[in-house]
Amino acid sequence: MSFTIFLGNLPTWVTAEDIQSWLMADNFVCDSIKVIRSPETQESKGFAFVEAPNAEEMQAIIKRFDRAPLDGKLLRANPAQPPRSRNERRDGPVGPERRSAAPPQASASTDAGAGARARGPRRGSSAAGGKKQNAPKTAFAEELAKAL
Repeated sequence: MSFTIFLGNLPTWVTAEDIQSWLMADNFVCDSIKVIRSPETQESKGFAFVEAPNAEEMQAIIKRFDRAPLDGKLLRANPAQPPRSRNERRDGPVGPERRSAAPPQASASTDAGAGARARGPRRGSSAAGGKKQNAPKTAFAEELAKAL
């Protein structure tokens, strides 16, 4: 079972590989990442879904990225809501009977990094007193690390 995180308010240049490098820099584990794109232009719509392997990892990722600054914006991270039916999207929910009672985890399949995992010691568990052992590997990751 996996737990899905909604990551929103992303700049349109962000790719699944960028998100994966951010997670790896902080030693987070994810099962997959899907950046949502416009079917016509293939430009990012400014949000993505990250699947974490368990609730603890999901909460740690949310805590790290919610309200983190990036390109003059504050990122949003929270548990993903289950997809709504076509009628709910068109008409909006009418009452409690139309709302899903499913827990806030999506089972939608994802691509872009499926099966990829960021591995390494958990943050705060290194022998060096909780300091990060792995420095960011790219200039972008270094810039993001400074901003976050």
